Amino acid sequence: RVDRADAVILVYPVFWWSMPALLKGWIDRVFANGWAFDFGADAKLVKKLDRLRVHLIGVGGADARTYARHGYADAMKTQIDHGIFDYCGAQVVTSQLLLESEIQDPAVHLQVAHALGRGLYRQDVEAV
Repeated sequence: RVDRADAVILVYPVFWWSMPALLKGWIDRVFANGWAFDFGADAKLVKKLDRLRVHLIGVGGADARTYARHGYADAMKTQIDHGIFDYCGAQVVTSQLLLESEIQDPAVHLQVAHALGRGLYRQDVEAV
């Protein structure tokens, strides 16, 4: 269960410059009012997930220039990192895009993913 987790790692394909609808639906159902956040008597936001570390890895087909030119990477950070996880108080430790997934050599992606995985493990072990 998520409420017993120290960290959440989400690896997802980038669909239409965001996460897939199924993942967004899961987040909408799980990171809900009353569990992930609440409102105090004064109607002030209460962030309830300050203990949770989040690692986000999006896998996209376009190149970094496309994401930069159109502001997609910044828009995704605003929507996902800040709009979802920061709103609940969770700490986004990693927010990474693995790009050119359809044209780059798979061995290169495997090396990057392996390095990311080792880094995530080290960050979480050091945080405990």
